[in-house]
Amino acid sequence: VQLQASGGGLVQAGDSLRLSCAASGRTFSNVNMGWFRQTPGKGREFVATITWSGTGTYYADSVKGRFTISTDNAKNMVYLQMNSLNPEDTAVYYCAAGGYYAGGRYRTSPTYWGQGTLVTVSS
Repeated sequence: VQLQASGGGLVQAGDSLRLSCAASGRTFSNVNMGWFRQTPGKGREFVATITWSGTGTYYADSVKGRFTISTDNAKNMVYLQMNSLNPEDTAVYYCAAGGYYAGGRYRTSPTYWGQGTLVTVSS
């Protein structure tokens, strides 16, 4: 299984950015797909998750209303549209597949992880 994240970059506060994650190597039906982020000195933080069918989406409170996660099943792609970015969103963003999400958090960690893409938001 491979997850290839892309789309990171340097933007200014208030700008938008869309991250993409190309998934390959297995069938992802009935699998949660998620985005996480990590900054130096901090653990990996949950950002958003979606069922592969797209029927359920969940977000961290810090990004709710600004970020949107989506899938394109035909292309095996997962996206994270990020609007109204602020410097606190600066991090390496990872896409992930698998795991069990319920009750507002991952109960089991995702099985597969991409390599990360850096998002830097300047003030």
